[in-house]
Amino acid sequence: MRSALEQASKAQQLGEVPVGAIIVHNERIIGRGFNCPITTRDPTAHAEVMALRDCGYNMNNYRLLNCTLYVTLEPCTMCIGALFHARIERLVYAATDPKTGVCGSIINLPAETRLNHHMQVEGGVLADEASMLLKHFFARRRKKTINAVTCSNAIRQ
Repeated sequence: MRSALEQASKAQQLGEVPVGAIIVHNERIIGRGFNCPITTRDPTAHAEVMALRDCGYNMNNYRLLNCTLYVTLEPCTMCIGALFHARIERLVYAATDPKTGVCGSIINLPAETRLNHHMQVEGGVLADEASMLLKHFFARRRKKTINAVTCSNAIRQ
C-alpha cells in the first residue's frame, strides 16, 4: 500500500485527486497508476484503470490472473467493473469512499453473487494515511477556490 500512496502523491503533484494504485503478481509490482483524468482529458483515467493498463501491457495479456490490486481509495463502479473484467483475484484498498465506493460504502458489488467474477476484498489498510492525503488535498483546493472568489469579488467592487 505504501507504493500505492507514492503513486497518489504523483497525482497530487499534477493537481489531480491523490489516488494511487499498484498491481502485484508473484510478490512483484507489475502495474502502477495514479489518477489523471484532468491532465489526460480522459474520464476513465482513474488510478485503478491506469494500473490495469500498465499491468496488461507488462504481462502481455488483458486477463490479470493471480494478481492483487492495491489502491488508496475504495473503487467506484467503473473501476470495480474493470477489475472484474481483468479477473483480478484480490483487491486491497485504504480509505472508504462514502460517495462513490462500491465495496461496501454505497453498495457491495464484489459480494454480489449474481456476477460472473468474484474477488477477495480487504479494506482499511493504511486508511488514515490515505484519508489524510485526500483531506489535505481538498482543503487546499477549497482554500484556493475561496481565495479566487474573494479576489474576484474584490475586483468587481
